[in-house]
Amino acid sequence: MSVAASHCAVGSTWAYVFMVKFAALRAGIEGTLARGIRRCRLRRTRYRGQPKVHLGHILTATGPNFLRLGEWFADVPRRRSRRSPSARLLAAPLAV
Repeated sequence: MSVAASHCAVGSTWAYVFMVKFAALRAGIEGTLARGIRRCRLRRTRYRGQPKVHLGHILTATGPNFLRLGEWFADVPRRRSRRSPSARLLAAPLAV
């Protein structure tokens, strides 16, 4: 168990705040990586040899940036975060 997790288990508020902020940062990175894996073939390279593979990595790294620029120029709104079914149920007004 990490130091932050052990302090959080005791009930320390600073550790809880730290873990929430860290989780938010990680969620952003995970989303970016998932998008790169789906759209830019992040886990595969089509070349053999270090110079060509390096070029493939550079092009793969710049690909999502060009996709974001294209969406920005086309005024495509950013997606909202997914809400769980229970969160949607709690946010819905009660029908009487």
